[in-house]
Amino acid sequence: MPDQEDITRLLADLGAGDDKALGELFAAVYDQLHDMAHGQRRRWRGEQTLNTTALIHEAYLKLASVDHPRWEDRGHFFAVACRAMRQILMDRARHSAAEKRGGDLERESVSEIVHPALDAQVSEDLLALDAALDRLEAMDERQARVVECRFFGGLNVEETAEAVGASTATVKRDWRTARAWLYSQLV
Repeated sequence: MPDQEDITRLLADLGAGDDKALGELFAAVYDQLHDMAHGQRRRWRGEQTLNTTALIHEAYLKLASVDHPRWEDRGHFFAVACRAMRQILMDRARHSAAEKRGGDLERESVSEIVHPALDAQVSEDLLALDAALDRLEAMDERQARVVECRFFGGLNVEETAEAVGASTATVKRDWRTARAWLYSQLV
């Protein structure tokens, strides 16, 4: 596991325009990203089409496509990675929902052959959660970031605190409050 200073140095190099730094950064954090993606994959037991490695690689492609990324520190980078994983899963859920309504009858992409559509119920659940998270973000952005980090990123309380720039006590309180609010929205 690389130390925080190595990651911070790579982030600074990346911000300064060092093109090699992104590859080095991902190599340095790959195991942690793998753990995050694996935790995400365990949550969707019925959906086995997007495996851990594919989720990491899609997140990498999404993050690598950003021109001149300015990730402030290790925590900010992992918060952005959590958001990328959320967006990837939501895109898959939207695509599956469109297919359910017959929106993709004529074409079949290579990605759909490799990664078939999500189960209909998983898609609906993900889309409902995404809509509820958007509403939560409008009310309390930090609570929404905590949910992204904990749920979509699989980060623990300490890692989430670093990612959102808050104390562990605040993260615990936000996590408890956000879960209760989301539950009220989703039942």
